Amino acid sequence: MITFREFSKTFARRVAVSDLTLSIKAGEVMALLGPNGSGKTTSIKAAAGLITPTKGTVEIGNPPRPSSDPDARRICSFLPQKVTFPDQLTGRDVLAFYCALRGQSVDRVDTALAAVSLGDASRRYAGTYSGGMTQRLGLAVALMSDAPLLLLDEPTAALDPDGLAAFHALVGHRRGLGQTTVFSSHQLDDVERLADRVAVLVEGRLAALLTASELAECVASQGVMRLHTGQVTSIALAEVQTIVPETTAADGVVLVRGTSVLRPAVLAVLARHHVEIRSLTVQEGRLDQWYRELVRVSQTDGGPDLEARPSTLAPGLETTPARDGAGIGRALWCSRLLRERR
Repeated sequence: MITFREFSKTFARRVAVSDLTLSIKAGEVMALLGPNGSGKTTSIKAAAGLITPTKGTVEIGNPPRPSSDPDARRICSFLPQKVTFPDQLTGRDVLAFYCALRGQSVDRVDTALAAVSLGDASRRYAGTYSGGMTQRLGLAVALMSDAPLLLLDEPTAALDPDGLAAFHALVGHRRGLGQTTVFSSHQLDDVERLADRVAVLVEGRLAALLTASELAECVASQGVMRLHTGQVTSIALAEVQTIVPETTAADGVVLVRGTSVLRPAVLAVLARHHVEIRSLTVQEGRLDQWYRELVRVSQTDGGPDLEARPSTLAPGLETTPARDGAGIGRALWCSRLLRERR
């Protein structure tokens, strides 16, 4: 549906996006995640045909066409980060105006208003709308074309709880119809809940590309089990480290980093070696912690220079999974990625 090939965009001397290579499949919900200035908006505008690449290509549709091609632009609908409408028009008037521009029946107006939960306010003037209501009206305009590709730039930034609920339902509905949705965000909850895959952009470069399940594994791998114990022999510690290699033991404290599914096996080993456990606390991994660490690693040194894992990570942030054993492999590779150069 969308293919970026070594896409780069420079504004004067500022590099907004550098060598982005990314394919988005039809029917997929893709989130572009990144801090401010990471290149999310530039990438989405390039897909919408509103920005010409400085280098590389951006193609959409099947057969693929340059995103600036009129035939390509007909299959996509774009919602910018900031939208404004004439104050003297009602919400319903705004949608009717866009129907007229597109040569569409005004019968679509009620459907679009219902999709964004704006029906009760549709006869109010747009100038009286809150920021969240204005954003919902913009989303309704984007939905009017029923395009197979929907491009949304920070669509949830100003949404209230009703708007968020409507947006989540909308994305789920489009997924069920096999339609493609690409949205940028720095709201981690939306990304975790909605996206099939997540592309993390940092300083204009693709830092990581993960499926929803891989993202969940990355977050889970950041969890820590802290044990206050009696004496832990070197033999017991070595056996635990065959399950969780990053386990440490010092001054009566055993730290077990990794996903929760590994913890019962660790406790069983300690029990078999008659290690006294005096207290146990657990801190589960959180998406915000993982994300901040990934951004930090990307900004400071480009990440670990290890063997490739091309299906998941971009060049400069690649690693190899830990060896298999009690489910360790895929659960710990992301944790090792983030700690390799501390």
